[in-house]
Amino acid sequence: MKKLKILATATLFTVACAQASATVKVGFMLPYSGAYGTIGQTIENAFKLYVEEQGGKLAGQDIQYFRVDDESNPSKGPDNANRLIKRDQVDVLVGSVHSGVAMALAKAAKDAGVTLIIPNAGADAITGPLCSKGVFRTSFSNWQPGYAMGPVAIDKGYKTAVTITWNYAAGQESTDGFKEAFEEKGGKVIRHLTVPFPTVEFQPLLTEIASIKPDVVYAFFAGSGAVKFVQDYAGANLAANIPLLGSGFLTDGTLEAQGASADGLLTTLHYADNLNTPRDNAFRASFSKRYPSNPIDVYAMQGYDAAQLLDAGLKAVGGDIKKRDQMHEAMSNAVVDSPRGQFKLSAAGNPIQDIYLRQVKNGKNEIVKVAVEKLADPARGCKL
Repeated sequence: MKKLKILATATLFTVACAQASATVKVGFMLPYSGAYGTIGQTIENAFKLYVEEQGGKLAGQDIQYFRVDDESNPSKGPDNANRLIKRDQVDVLVGSVHSGVAMALAKAAKDAGVTLIIPNAGADAITGPLCSKGVFRTSFSNWQPGYAMGPVAIDKGYKTAVTITWNYAAGQESTDGFKEAFEEKGGKVIRHLTVPFPTVEFQPLLTEIASIKPDVVYAFFAGSGAVKFVQDYAGANLAANIPLLGSGFLTDGTLEAQGASADGLLTTLHYADNLNTPRDNAFRASFSKRYPSNPIDVYAMQGYDAAQLLDAGLKAVGGDIKKRDQMHEAMSNAVVDSPRGQFKLSAAGNPIQDIYLRQVKNGKNEIVKVAVEKLADPARGCKL
C-alpha cells in the first residue's frame, strides 16, 4: 500500500510538471502584405525580441509561434482567426493592425475563450461594447491621440478645422476624438472629409480644403497612405496657410519615405523618438542590434509590450497557461515597464498613458511636451 501511494504521488508530480512545462502557442494575426505589411513584421519582430531577452522562454515556458497574413481585410477576419484558434489551437492571439480586422478577431477570441493581446488596432469598440476580461491592448484607443490633439489646436489659436481620413473605423474614431476635445474648448470642425480605404488619391480633397480655408487640418492616415498624403499636402502648398496636424501614425514609421515634406509636422501619440529614458534607450539599443534594418517606432514598442504583458500573466500562474482566469487577472493588474513609460490598464483593458506632442525634426518625431497626462479611454459601452 505504501509503495502504491509513493507511485501515485510520483505520477501526480510528473503530470503536474508536464503541465507546467507545456509549450505556450502564440498566434500572430497581422498584416504581412499591403499597406500595413511592414508594420505587421515590425510588431512580430519586437514581440520575439522580448522573448529572446528572457532567454527564449516566458515564465520558463517554450514559445511556439504561428502566423497568418490578415491582409488588412475585415471580411477575412473570422476565417483567419479560426485558422489559428481551431487549426493551430493557439493559447494566445496577437493581432492586429487594422481596426476592422481586430474587431472580428476580438469576437472570435471571446467566443473561443482564447486570450487576445492587441498590439496596435485602436478600435474604440474593443474597449467599449466588445470589451472582455480576456482581451487586452498594449497600444491605444483611436480616441486617445485624436482627443489629445484637441487642446493643442486650441492653444495655438485655431478656431475652425477640417478633418480628413480613410472611410473606416480607425479614421472616424480618431477624428471624432479630435472633434470632441476641440469643440469642448470652443473650436468648430466645419467639414469631415473621407476617401475609401486604401485609396491614396487625395488631390480632389486637397482642392476642397483650399476652398474651405479652415484654420487647421487634422488628419489620420498610416503606412504608405500617410506617406502619400503628407507628400501631396506639401506639394499642394497648403501648409503655409493651413497647418496640418495629425495622429502620430501620420509620421510614425513613415518619415524616411516622407522626407522633407514632413518637416515641422505636429502629431500626438503615446511614444516619441527622444524620450531619453534608461528603459527606452535600452529597448532601442537592443532592437536596433537585433533588427538593424527595421525602424524603431511605435509599432515596435507596442509589439514588445505585448510580450511583456503576456510574461506578467504567465509569471503569476507559474507558467501554467491553463489557469486562464488567474492569468487574465494578473495581466489586468500589471504595471508594464514600457519604453513609452510605465502604464497600467483600465478596467476595459486599455493603457492609461501619457500622450506626447511631437514635432518632426531632422527625420525624427521629437518630443515637445506631454499633451495630456495619464489619459484613459472612456470605454463607452463596456460592460464587464
